[in-house]
Amino acid sequence: MSSSSRPSAEFHDHSTMVSQNPSPKLKPGNNTPSAVLPVDSPIDSIDLEAATVNEEKHSSRHHETPLERRTSAVNEAWPTPELEANPELMKEAIKEEKDVFLVTFDDNDPLDPKNWSKLYRWYLTFASSLLVLNASFASSAPSGMLPPIMSHFEMSQIEGTLTISLFLLGYCVGPFLWAPTSEQIGRRPMFIVGFLGYFILQIACAVAPNTAALLVFRFLGGCFAACPLTNSGAVLGDIWDNEQRGSATAIFTLSPFAGPSAGPLVAGALMTSNVSWQWLFWILSIFAGICWIMIIVSIPETYGPVILVQKAKALRASTGDPRYKAALELNEVSFAKKLGRILGRPWKIFFVEPMLVIITLYMSFVYGLLYLLFLAYPVVFVQGHGFNGLESGLTFLPIFIGGIMAVFLYLYVFAPIYLKVSQAHDGKAPPESRLPMAQWGGPILAISMFWFGWTSYPWINYWVPVVSGLGLGLSVVLLFLSLFNYIIDAYLPVAASALASSTVVRSAFGAGFPLFGKQMYETLDPRIASTVLAACTLLLVPVPFVFEKYGPAIRKRSKYGLST
Repeated sequence: MSSSSRPSAEFHDHSTMVSQNPSPKLKPGNNTPSAVLPVDSPIDSIDLEAATVNEEKHSSRHHETPLERRTSAVNEAWPTPELEANPELMKEAIKEEKDVFLVTFDDNDPLDPKNWSKLYRWYLTFASSLLVLNASFASSAPSGMLPPIMSHFEMSQIEGTLTISLFLLGYCVGPFLWAPTSEQIGRRPMFIVGFLGYFILQIACAVAPNTAALLVFRFLGGCFAACPLTNSGAVLGDIWDNEQRGSATAIFTLSPFAGPSAGPLVAGALMTSNVSWQWLFWILSIFAGICWIMIIVSIPETYGPVILVQKAKALRASTGDPRYKAALELNEVSFAKKLGRILGRPWKIFFVEPMLVIITLYMSFVYGLLYLLFLAYPVVFVQGHGFNGLESGLTFLPIFIGGIMAVFLYLYVFAPIYLKVSQAHDGKAPPESRLPMAQWGGPILAISMFWFGWTSYPWINYWVPVVSGLGLGLSVVLLFLSLFNYIIDAYLPVAASALASSTVVRSAFGAGFPLFGKQMYETLDPRIASTVLAACTLLLVPVPFVFEKYGPAIRKRSKYGLST
């Protein structure tokens, strides 16, 4: 071991090791996979800080040496703090025994998701976005159908609001399972199980016999719907490198806002058509079923360490040699310990990373504000302007259009700027290069909230507050594009777990804000309520400016984040 303050984990590269100690079943030069790299003994100096896996290595594997590939494979499968804190894991990872062949990706390996065709990766991006659109659409859909639902079950206003809040509360529970488990057994199994449960629970909502059953089914539906919300973003990190992922994320980030915006519109159209409220959940069931079939048919495993486990198993089966091991297989522990690691990882990360906490609180406030508008808009447009359900649903369209504007703004303004920064840093742009979008988005959000509030008088033409939705959608998507990418860039080795803890807190805000939103806008009136919210938004505006300046210094002291 190295005498440095961090445990050493740099593999010695003995290029002759394969010929010195080959598998008896695979002789060198006779179809020996170049990705099967023997772990030599003694391995006494793995520098985890210097060798932490990053996307730039994945995007140019043909430039990696065998040493770099071995080091990347271990560090991608096992975050640095877990190697530091677990001596047994460290011992297994550096593997002092000679007879172990570490399986990694070959140069230009077709099994490596980052080497798949660009067309297919874009398909997976749109498919992942559709899964998130599905889940987020279900979250807000009942808001446009509340009157008939409340009438059928004889609900109070609070109980009606809980059909939205409890679904979002499910988002707080689901990520504990879906995200960290995906880092152990893969994304695809989680998508299959998660969407099947989500599909069944939409049917259950449609046939719910009473209020309690409907609320329980909505909560459980949110737990299962949290699967795409936490894992779809990680899929983008699996298949795209730094420079390309930004454009993919721009498309993806629109989904969490397109879904909630579409929910009230569809529900309002159904209510105006005088169809049964059950049809809302039947539509959600059909949509979920189609997406589940799409997952089964066309979405493969994308998580590199799990693909390498499958590759190692195939090599062991074809050769009969048990020495082929993927990095994720190096530490065999009991089920209880593995479960504890899976469930505890998101919060171990969250509570030791103050930067992640602050960014999460910023995103959570914005997310809660978005869901509060689903109850504030009816106060302004139904009570104030006399709109019906369909007309009220249409008022959410500008939020979606504003989100589309943000995507184009990213693709044609911010992405080229980021590309220049990346090229100036040899393809390794610092995470802080993602923050300019948030620096613009924060002030635009505050201005839009003032605009919406102080033009919400019934005697002012309804188009004026409606158009404020363009600024709301533009700012929210800019903020999420910026901060979402920043989290992935800064915490890439544990991106799914970092996003999971962030999603839990964000969803708690989304669940809580609707509970007081309607009362807040009715009691304070829309002008004062919007002013209070805009003032809170102004207090958060400096956050991306602070992290742009101090982020690199903070990341150098980070346990889980990338220091470079």
